[in-house]
Amino acid sequence: MLISSMGMFFVNICSMIAYPDIDPVALALGSIKIHWYGLMYLIGFIAAWRLGLHRAKRPDINWTSKQVEDIIFYGALGVVLGGRIGYTLFYNFSSFIDDPLSIFYIWKGGMSFHGGLLGVATAFYVFARNNGMSFFQVADFMAPMVPIGLGAGRIGNFINKELIGRPMEASLPWAMDYGDHIARHPSSLYQALTEGLLLFILVWLYSSKQRSSMAVSAVFVMAYGCFRFITESFRAPDSHIGFIAFDWLTMGQLLSLPMILIGLMVYILAIRNKQEQR
Repeated sequence: MLISSMGMFFVNICSMIAYPDIDPVALALGSIKIHWYGLMYLIGFIAAWRLGLHRAKRPDINWTSKQVEDIIFYGALGVVLGGRIGYTLFYNFSSFIDDPLSIFYIWKGGMSFHGGLLGVATAFYVFARNNGMSFFQVADFMAPMVPIGLGAGRIGNFINKELIGRPMEASLPWAMDYGDHIARHPSSLYQALTEGLLLFILVWLYSSKQRSSMAVSAVFVMAYGCFRFITESFRAPDSHIGFIAFDWLTMGQLLSLPMILIGLMVYILAIRNKQEQR
């Protein structure tokens, strides 16, 4: 019995996918180091810029190429500042107290989507005021371009060996060993596929037709909240926070619940406004 059990143990260990242990530094030029995590954000901004230029060509969207370039700049500031501040406040406030400059260490990871969302919303508001637009004119235009950056950021998390998953059945073909000989969900890849690829397809296709004001933004917020809540159930909680409640609810899930509710309410409001205008 003991030999049989040990045999099954080693079969399961061997069946797991070993984490590839990628060097987080993509390129080193002397003392200058370019990290994969930073490159993922650059990919997201470039993708948003190119998609924005494409989307601005639609006859029902009155945006210039200069406005697209400007909103990408505003959005980049909102993502970086909001993401780091949000991470500090929601997840790692004690480290910030020890080293206030750590808020600028974006190459080490530690960006909060929910903080970034607030930062981007602020950037959209400022841009809208400066360009004589409404907030939702900006948000509805930009929402379809955001998921590519989110997916790229999750790949950066994977390269940094962050956001490892909860234990899973080792016999499943995608079980991953992060070096602790425990079969785990590759949760950052789950999030790259859902928050990145799947969310992009959903919002891009939904926005391919002219929609009522607020509807595209609402679909993005609601869908992201749902995807994040689901994928967080496969992700190990932050070690310095743990579970928030019920031995399964994480901080990410807690912050995603308001997104689902707000997105649903805004979507209902958008549909009602469209019906009243008919």
